[in-house]
Amino acid sequence: MFVGEKKKKELKERMRSLNIFEKDLIEKFILSSGRGGQKIQKSHSAVYIKHIPTGLEIKCQKEREREINRYFARKMLCDLYEKKILHLQTKKEKLFEKKKKQKKRRYKRFLKKEK
Repeated sequence: MFVGEKKKKELKERMRSLNIFEKDLIEKFILSSGRGGQKIQKSHSAVYIKHIPTGLEIKCQKEREREINRYFARKMLCDLYEKKILHLQTKKEKLFEKKKKQKKRRYKRFLKKEK
C-alpha cells in the first residue's frame, strides 16, 4: 500500500486546521508484534505518537511499513482530537445514531400495528 502526496497534503491541512503541529508531537518507533513473519518481529515499524498539549496517545500498527503507519497514526490522532477535545462525532458514530433512530421508529410502528 502506498500513501500518495495528495492524501499527505490533505492530512497536513487537517492537522493545521485542528492546531496540531509537528513540534507538539513526540514520535517513537517501536517493535511490532503479531502476524507478518520475521520482518515484523525484527523491525521497528509500529508508530507511537503523543500530543503534548492534550496528552492524547496513539499507537498504530496497521501495516508492515513505517511510513504508512505514520500516516495512519496522525489520521487517528486527528480523529481522537475531534472526538475528545472538540466533542465532534465521527462519520461512523453519526451513521450508528441514524440507524438507531430508524430502528426505534420502525419498532414504534410495529407496536401500533399490533394493537
